[in-house]
Amino acid sequence: MDYTKLNLKASSSPHIRSNEDVRSIMLDVIIAMVPALVAAIYFFGFRALTVTAVSVAACVFFEWLYCKIMKRPQPIGDLSAVVTGMLLAFTCPVSIPYWMIVIGDAFAIIIVKQLYGGLGKNFMNPALGARAFLFSWAGTMGTWVASGSHMTVGASTEAAIDGITAATPLSFLHQGLMPDGTTLLNCFMGQTGGSLGEVSALMLIIGGIYLCWRKVITLHIPLAFILTVFIITLLFPQGGQEHLSWALYNVLSGGVMLGAIFMATDYASSPVTHRGQIVFGIGCGLITVFIRYFGTYSEGVCFAIIIMNCTVWLLDRYIKPVRFGFVKPEKSEKKEAAAK
Repeated sequence: MDYTKLNLKASSSPHIRSNEDVRSIMLDVIIAMVPALVAAIYFFGFRALTVTAVSVAACVFFEWLYCKIMKRPQPIGDLSAVVTGMLLAFTCPVSIPYWMIVIGDAFAIIIVKQLYGGLGKNFMNPALGARAFLFSWAGTMGTWVASGSHMTVGASTEAAIDGITAATPLSFLHQGLMPDGTTLLNCFMGQTGGSLGEVSALMLIIGGIYLCWRKVITLHIPLAFILTVFIITLLFPQGGQEHLSWALYNVLSGGVMLGAIFMATDYASSPVTHRGQIVFGIGCGLITVFIRYFGTYSEGVCFAIIIMNCTVWLLDRYIKPVRFGFVKPEKSEKKEAAAK
């Protein structure tokens, strides 16, 4: 056979071809978040939908504007800005003023994402970076609306403070107390106060199952994260509380489910190897419990993931598979090589 006549095309690795692209992956993430959004609308009213819509629109706008000014290709069609907008809304109270979440969107897209080179080059999750930034308004970010208090679309934060705020289960746990009047079933279903997208563990789990089925994420990070929180709180309950109930409340309250399934699994800011992902998840869980137990703030998920985002380069460097065919040199060979 004359191989010179074959029409061969060589390209750089990887050589695996797939129908998946960034847009299809982001679309799956959006679909997975819909159950949690439906629960937020059910428990908090249609303001949950408008806050989410404003956040999504602002993220898309700021991404378009930045790329327009910098004369870069427009990436808004990949839907990553939509995902960022939804996630940021999910981490905020439903009573957040619209102008404030727009500021958070600008920070997420311009500062955390685009200034580092755009999608895939950011070292932390943009939505979590923006949430941490929004704690410049700590009073507003700590105002939790009671479940079942359906806020109107135009309701203000002052209205929430005046009449429909409620203590979250985490505020009790932070004091070493079991949540007053909130059962584990309430936490699992979402009948409790908190950020609009984090309250229903059931809906978040449904979204996580969908992402696993679609092979968008694996269970390495979520299971490592959730099990670490569960095991540490099971072994070391505060206030002499019953071990199992204390651990379950810690897992089902706050942002553990949302963070473990949707935030910590972000491709750009999490390790690439399975072993690295397990270590990453364990680190997120340990720091979450540490902040909850010893910090002045009752929640630790956001800051735990951001801290672990900063270690991903180290995990990818030192926790990696052995190259095929690599033979570890003997100590004598190492000494000879060093001497030369």
